[in-house]
Amino acid sequence: MQRRAWPRTAADTSQAGWIAGYTIGTGVVVVVVALVSSILAYAQSISDETPKINAALKDAERNTAALDVLHTTIDDANAIVGGLQRGRSRLGG
Repeated sequence: MQRRAWPRTAADTSQAGWIAGYTIGTGVVVVVVALVSSILAYAQSISDETPKINAALKDAERNTAALDVLHTTIDDANAIVGGLQRGRSRLGG
């Protein structure tokens, strides 16, 4: 006794196409939602760290403010070294 396959109709193949389309579409939506959720979680963690980063930058600005007048110190040191070199040459050294 042989089994006979049911004949496939156009309606059967079109429904299979719709089912495959919905399955693929659902999979794509799930992947996109997972990616967007992870991106938003990462953005939230960055946002949580911004007050610490801002405080550290303000500390760095305050701690390096004295470097603005460093050129004055360099000019004074050059004047002192120049005076020492002139004094040494006058003394014959």
